[in-house]
Amino acid sequence: MKNLSMCQKMIDLANQSRERAYAPYSGFLVGASVLAEDGSIFAGCNVENASYGLTLCAERVAICNAVAAGQKSFQAVCVVSKNAVAPCGACRQFIAEFGLQTVVILVDAVSLKVRKESEIHELIPESFVFPPNG
Repeated sequence: MKNLSMCQKMIDLANQSRERAYAPYSGFLVGASVLAEDGSIFAGCNVENASYGLTLCAERVAICNAVAAGQKSFQAVCVVSKNAVAPCGACRQFIAEFGLQTVVILVDAVSLKVRKESEIHELIPESFVFPPNG
């Protein structure tokens, strides 16, 4: 991401959110932040459930928080997790819904260093997206 100051804010917010994750089953904490087109940032963390299919990923929680605040166009999504894991397939599709040029920033939770940065269309080629957001 070109704006290093904004990237650091996203990392900090995602990491703070990660620390509040509810992951009693996997113990795998994930935090995410999303940068809206207007420069506002929203955060989310993973929320597990005993019925595993009801578990919510941090990326989707952050995007839903942004949408609930009226945002529907995003510049970037930052994900902080152990070993900087990439979003799951459902989250990739969810991110793509709001723009195929959205930058995805993967950050390791231990070092807080960016491990990978790419646009969502690179992570989910031929995604199922209809205009106008695709």
